Parts: sequence; structure tokens; C-alpha cells
Amino acid sequence: MILDGPAAEVAPTLLGAVLHANDVAVRLSEVEAYAGESDPGSHAFRGRTPRTEVMFGAPGRAYVYFTYGMHWCLNVVCGPDGVASAVLLRAGEVIDGHDAARSRRPRSSDRDLARGPARLTKALGIDGTYGGVDLLDPASPLRLVQGTRVDPSCVRTGPRVGIGGAGAATPWRFWVDGEPTVSVYRPAVARRRRTVAP
Repeated sequence: MILDGPAAEVAPTLLGAVLHANDVAVRLSEVEAYAGESDPGSHAFRGRTPRTEVMFGAPGRAYVYFTYGMHWCLNVVCGPDGVASAVLLRAGEVIDGHDAARSRRPRSSDRDLARGPARLTKALGIDGTYGGVDLLDPASPLRLVQGTRVDPSCVRTGPRVGIGGAGAATPWRFWVDGEPTVSVYRPAVARRRRTVAP
């Protein structure tokens, strides 16, 4: 598995790869690329911070972050060491460990167990303690291994989910055509400013 290239080139190659953690295996069906300091949609757009430090490190590390005060999301760091970029793992199919995944997501259908970035981490039992782990190390508690490669003719691409502004139209979301575990696309919604009465 080659992860030291640009995020938009690495991302589609991760489709079909398999994540293993906490007695569950998930085959990836949807990912998004983020190009670091050159990408307004990336956490690293404003440079190196304690939160994004791992994104500037070696490819193959896990960048895990907390969002909306309730969900964990998992990214694979890619690109050369020292250049921040990552691929968000958006969705996949649980292919092993259904009982363990269901214990973490008891009201979910099989299709929805890992359908979306927060559901994927929940099904796998991933939280912030996994930040920085080497996903390619066979001894890692969170491992990414090459699965059956997806035929490029079956890969679709479009805008990333929830990204507005300058990065809104960038077609860096990749998914397997016809795969039911792919999440629902949602464009960014402009936030309304609240006005305060004088």
C-alpha cells in the first residue's frame, strides 16, 4: 500500500482496503482527500498546531479528531513526511465482527453499521487514544491492510461532504459505485448569523 503520494491520488486506492480494530473488520467504500496547507477544507490549512501535528508526520499514521462535541473521525495520513495531508475514512462495510460492531451500534442495520465517518469509528471502537498509531504496523491495535482492489471503472468522485467556501467544488470524495454502505451526500449549509437586539 503506497501512502506517500498526494491525498487525491492516494484516496481512491484505499477503496477496498480493510481496517481492523477491536475484533471488527471494515472494508472501505467511501473516502475523502484533504491536501493540508493548500486546502481550505483541511484542518491543516492554517498550519501546524498541536491538533494537526500528526498530519505533518510519516504517511500511514492515524489522524483522529473529535467533532461536534460527540463524534470521532479517522484519517490516514499520506504524502511525504513533513507535508500535511490525509484521507478521511467516510464509510465501509463490516465484513467481520458483526456482533462486536452491533454491541457498539445496537440499533443499526447491517448496512448502516459503518455508513458515515462517526459510525465507522464507533463500529470499530476507535477514539482519540488511537491518534498517531501506525496503521501499517502488523502489531498495531488499528491496522489498515490492502483488500481486493476496486476496479477504477467502479470508482465515482464528487464534492466533499459539508465543505463550503473555496473548497466546496473540489471533487475529492471517492466512493464505490452502487455500494449500499456509502453515506448520503450533504452539501455545506451556510450558517446564519444571529442578530442581537440593541
